[in-house]
Amino acid sequence: MRLPVTSVESVGAAIRAVRKVSGIRQDDVPGVSHVFLRDLEKGKDTVQFGRVIKVLEELGIRMVLEVPESQAEAVTLVMDKYLPKVSTQHTRIFKREGE
Repeated sequence: MRLPVTSVESVGAAIRAVRKVSGIRQDDVPGVSHVFLRDLEKGKDTVQFGRVIKVLEELGIRMVLEVPESQAEAVTLVMDKYLPKVSTQHTRIFKREGE
């Protein structure tokens, strides 16, 4: 299922839905406090992005950035230069899944 990410609120709503469907309480998500998770689920704009990524990972939610096809090669080259391990992994995922 793909959901458009238009705001912190849209990410928070998706996180809350997955957590609820999975029967996970806010204080059972490892690595973050229930206060942080509450703020995220309510769409607080000032939540720390690194911690959001941690919550997504803990709940099994994968976030993907869609780069315009016309810029894909250039973006891959820049990512290889600055983030070789991450770029290689993501490049393989995109090619394998056709994204």
